[in-house]
Amino acid sequence: MSLPTDSLDELDRRRERARAMGGADKLARRRAAGQLNAEERLALLVDAGTFRESGLLGESSVFEADRGRTPRDGKIVGFGRIDGRDCGIVVNDFTVKGSSTSATNSKKMGHVRRTAIECGMPFVHIGESTGARMPDTMGSRGMGNLLGNDPHQFRRVRDNPWAAAALDTAFGSSAWMCCCSDFAVMRKGSIMAVSSPRLVSMAIGEKVDLEALGGWRLHAETTGLIDCVVDSDAEAMAAIRRFLSYMPSHNGELPPESPQPAPAGDDQSTLPGLLPEKRTQVYDMRRLLRVMVDRDSLFELKPRFGKSAVVALARLGGRVVGIIANNPAAAGGALTVDAIRKIVDFTVLCDSFNIPMVRFMDTPGFVVGLEAERRGAPGLIMNFMNATSLVTVPTITVLVRKAYGRAYVAMGGGRNNDEMIAWPTAEVSFMDPGASTHIVHGVSPGDPGWEEAFTHIARDSEVWDMASMYSVQNVVKPQETRDYLIGMLDVYRRRRRGGIGEHLMRTWPTSY
Repeated sequence: MSLPTDSLDELDRRRERARAMGGADKLARRRAAGQLNAEERLALLVDAGTFRESGLLGESSVFEADRGRTPRDGKIVGFGRIDGRDCGIVVNDFTVKGSSTSATNSKKMGHVRRTAIECGMPFVHIGESTGARMPDTMGSRGMGNLLGNDPHQFRRVRDNPWAAAALDTAFGSSAWMCCCSDFAVMRKGSIMAVSSPRLVSMAIGEKVDLEALGGWRLHAETTGLIDCVVDSDAEAMAAIRRFLSYMPSHNGELPPESPQPAPAGDDQSTLPGLLPEKRTQVYDMRRLLRVMVDRDSLFELKPRFGKSAVVALARLGGRVVGIIANNPAAAGGALTVDAIRKIVDFTVLCDSFNIPMVRFMDTPGFVVGLEAERRGAPGLIMNFMNATSLVTVPTITVLVRKAYGRAYVAMGGGRNNDEMIAWPTAEVSFMDPGASTHIVHGVSPGDPGWEEAFTHIARDSEVWDMASMYSVQNVVKPQETRDYLIGMLDVYRRRRRGGIGEHLMRTWPTSY
């Protein structure tokens, strides 16, 4: 007995209608404006031929008039492979009701997220949306259908890495998913905000500028909610693929290894020349890091936010590491409130996904003053200390130059790491020797007796006393550091349950 031909034909017709998205006219207008559609973005994201869609025939279920007019209900969801690994994927289709959130597409998205969590696979959300769908969500029936039915456990308790993109107009759920993800990328020219400019203008009674409301500069430089800014949709998909290449599929396994590029580490002899001779001279720490890690493996996050700190994923000997470093090129390496937030967020990411951490310290301390106090610096500094003390993945701290005051401890000084090593250029003290000289001896640069007093205090800051009392485990030359780190991280992985952390910060929020 065979199935009725008309039933099979009807299925084909429904599939074809769903895959047409918002229709030929809307797709043509996007093409003319240089915008990719949802299917094109999906093709750039996943390995060719691997996507398995869920909910192809889903459509709006609230109003009868919408039936047959909301293909896929504005969300393409399913499972596909990225670099050979299964991932849960949601791609918003703006050509269908602006990809607004409804009862049906919420079920679709929730199903994929839950499956990704339960099956231990990464989850990716490609956002372009207008927010909640009205009038579907109005009244008690609308609220009952839509809000509160899908648990919002977007903390790292979920065990699998999440990545998200904000493209074009990313309002409502598209903004939420960027804030809930471990990695968020935004394309220049896009807007990410809680609500549309029209709604915000109505609320505050004045016209709102799009860029001021949620432009890429705001989120890359001021809010810190975006990790990476790109020029095109293709670059956004490539950034997500690159981020996931450093991540395990879930927090019960180690990050994937990559073949070590050849030749590896052959330029370490250039490192001493990258560090200025004068202790007060600034330099860009990223130049040192690029030489230290595997070639072309440094993937910096939030580069425009909290610039006096650098956080980056990288590889050493083919294995993933997290890099936290002070950058004297910005504010002399002093830790601002934004730099603290950036470092804490990255620390939690690494500890949550079994990524060993290497810290490169060169900081005069925390930025103090009226603005820092108004922004809650004392509380954030203690938050920083708390995160540092909760790390359970292997960690090594490298004292490059300055390591002063409480920042020394927060950046992994003392026993807040598995091992601490120093370069011969390192100096450690409660505060900068110049400030200390002024306080202790009451003299300033240029005053009689300044040179003698400063030389005495600065000499006491050199690293040799710490080495003699075994407060640093070794003093190494810059060009010896890479091989030392590779070897000792292997040692500490063995001690730390094979490198799998205890995930004590698994409930730490992704945005705070």
